[in-house]
Amino acid sequence: MPDTSDVLGAVLAADPARRVRAVGDLYRLLLNQEQVFPATAPAALVLAGLLDDPRTLAEDRWERRAGRRSLRAELLNWLASFADIARLDIEDGVGTAQNLAAARAARPILHDRIADFCDADDPLVKEAALAATALLLADPALASSVPRYAPAVREVLAVSADSYYRWIARERLASWGEDVTGLDTAEKEHRAALDRAGALAEDPFGGQEQEQAIRWLEEQPEGTAAPKRLGRRREDRTAPIPAALHEPAPEPPVAAAGSEAGYRGPWRIAREEERAEWMFTPYVGVGPLHFGMTLEEITRVLGEGPAVSSYSHHGEDQQLNYADFTESGIRALFHDGRLGCVAADALTGPQVRLDAAPLTGCAPSHVEDWLVHRTTRPGSLAYSVACDPVFADLGLAIRSQRAGYIVLTRPLFLLHDWLDLWHALPSEEWNCS
Repeated sequence: MPDTSDVLGAVLAADPARRVRAVGDLYRLLLNQEQVFPATAPAALVLAGLLDDPRTLAEDRWERRAGRRSLRAELLNWLASFADIARLDIEDGVGTAQNLAAARAARPILHDRIADFCDADDPLVKEAALAATALLLADPALASSVPRYAPAVREVLAVSADSYYRWIARERLASWGEDVTGLDTAEKEHRAALDRAGALAEDPFGGQEQEQAIRWLEEQPEGTAAPKRLGRRREDRTAPIPAALHEPAPEPPVAAAGSEAGYRGPWRIAREEERAEWMFTPYVGVGPLHFGMTLEEITRVLGEGPAVSSYSHHGEDQQLNYADFTESGIRALFHDGRLGCVAADALTGPQVRLDAAPLTGCAPSHVEDWLVHRTTRPGSLAYSVACDPVFADLGLAIRSQRAGYIVLTRPLFLLHDWLDLWHALPSEEWNCS
C-alpha cells in the first residue's frame, strides 16, 4: 500500500492518472469504512491548504463520480466526507478516541480555509464547499456561523441534483431548528417517482410506458457527491441494527475438502494446503493486491503474467477489461486501467478470509447466511439480476461457480462503482458459473 505522504504528493501531479489514483487512495487509506486514522486529520489540513492552488482547477473523471469535475471540487467532496465522519461517535465505529478528537479539533481550521469557496463561480465547487461547511458546523465552536450559511444551504444544497447534498441540507437545517417539511415531502415524491419509473423500466411487457420510463430515468441527473453505496440510504447510517436480531448467528462457512489426491479432471478442486491464504480488507484490497493497481503492478506482485487479457476497443483506443492469472487462480477486472474488482476462482483460487472465515470454495448458501447475520447496516444487502448477494458495506459479492455436480462460492471483491454487477462485469464473467 502507498504511504500517506506519497499519496498527498501525487494529488497535484501533472499526470492525470496519478491525480485520479491519489484521490482514490485518499478514500481507501484515510476514510475507509467510515473511520478516521492517525493520518486522516493531518491529511485533511494539508488538502485544505491546497485548495487555492491553480493546479486544482484541472478537470478529470474521478473513480467515484459520474462526469467531469475539477480537482478542487473533488478535494472539497473528500473534506465533506471527512466532516461527515467527524460528527460520529466511537460506538459508530469511527475509530479511536484520540483519532476522533484530532479530527474534531481540525474543524475550525478547515472551516476558515473552505469558507471562501462557498461563493465560487464553479457550481460544483460551490456545492461541495457548502456541503463541507454545513457538516463542519456541527462543531459547537462554529455554531455562531450557522445563520450566515443556512440560507445558502437551503437555496443551493436543498435543490441540488445530487441526493447526498440534498440529504445534508435536510439533516443540517433540521438540526438548526428550521422547518424542512417541504423538503422532506419533495424528496419522498422524487423517490416515489424514481421507484415507479424503475419498476416500469424493468417490466418486459411495459411497451410504450417502459420506453418512456427508461428515457425519463436516463434524463435524471446522477447523485455523485457521495461514494456510491448500493441499496443504502444515508439516513440509515446512524441506526445500524442486526440483520437477524432474534436469530442465533450461524456457524462460519467451511471450505470444500478438495478433490482426492491424484484426481486431475476438469472439475478438480484444490485442497486446503494447495491454496494461498489471503485476507480481505473491504474497499482496500485482497491479499497482496490493492484496488487501483495497474496490470504491471499486479504482475509484479503475483510473480506471473496474465494467461488471458481481454480488451475492448473504442475507436483507436483500447481499454483493458480483465486479466486472468491462472497460477494464482484469480481474475483481475479493470476500469480505466486500474484494478476495481478481484474474482477468486472457486476451484483453484486463493482461500480469502474475512474475520478468519473462508469465502472461497464453500457452499454458497452457508456463506450468504453467515454474511447476512454479520451485516449490521440496513439496506446493505442487495441481489444482482442473477440472484448473487451483494454486500455494499463490505464491497463483496458472492457468485456461484460449478464444480462438476456441486456448486461453490466464487467471491468478488469490489470497489463502490462495481456493486451493480450487471452493468459492471464483462459478459465473460457471467459465463463463469
